[in-house]
Amino acid sequence: MFTGTYTAIVTPFNAGKIDERALERLIERQVRGGVDGIVPVGTTGESPTVSYEEHIQLIELAVKFAGGRVKVIAGTGANSTREAVYLTQEAEKAGADGSLQVAPYYNKPTQEGLFQHFREVARNTKLPILLYSIPSRCGIEIGIETIKRLVKECRNVVGIKEAGGTPDRVSHLRAAVSPRFVILSGDDSLTLSFMALGAQGVISVASNVIPRQVAQMVKLFATGKARAALKVHQRYYPLFKELFIETNPVPIKAALAMLGQIEEEYRLPLVPMNASNRKVLAAALKTCGLLK
Repeated sequence: MFTGTYTAIVTPFNAGKIDERALERLIERQVRGGVDGIVPVGTTGESPTVSYEEHIQLIELAVKFAGGRVKVIAGTGANSTREAVYLTQEAEKAGADGSLQVAPYYNKPTQEGLFQHFREVARNTKLPILLYSIPSRCGIEIGIETIKRLVKECRNVVGIKEAGGTPDRVSHLRAAVSPRFVILSGDDSLTLSFMALGAQGVISVASNVIPRQVAQMVKLFATGKARAALKVHQRYYPLFKELFIETNPVPIKAALAMLGQIEEEYRLPLVPMNASNRKVLAAALKTCGLLK
């Protein structure tokens, strides 16, 4: 259902407000680049610093600008179950194709708490749900047994964005759940490693800048052209690496600004990159042939 390349789209701001025209241009570029879908208002979309109204607005805009040409998986997770249900229902009303549900963060529920949280969200929407496990940000991992329970009980829990940083977990997941359960890499630099073990694509940060290249890499590997896919990976690995030299989404927004695609604007507590890291990122863009 959600295989291939999905771009975790940034949220462009201008003078403190959502820059709708810039967002439309970014999404149009994604469509032309051949990605399979976009993921608005996730981590890369600065979901923690937008209001409820802006969150829903961004999903509505993404659906509008995508125009049915690519899928829209709305980031609607939260550390409050009630909030996650509300945002997911609003995404369904807006016409999203699916929901990305990050593990609740800061309050660190038990595995039973995680199970009940995701089950409650799933029960209150018809949207297909992708779980999102990212222990480095949330402080907890969505356990394999918890995922098995959710898949068994909730027909609309259809996959996971796996950002735990260990290919071994892909093997565990593939052994535990049906082949129909979609596993997407949450880390550009590990996409091919994950796909070699059974993942079916990526939710990518780098594709904000290089949608065509990331989509090509994933398609090449998925069609048995591993050596050609590896060449794409090797060419753009410097970018995959340096886009995380500081906290995401600061580097990717800085890169897009360097390329003239958005204004470089964040909301506190996120701040612009320091000068030395900015030079490293610019050098990576030059190495990859993206910046003169």
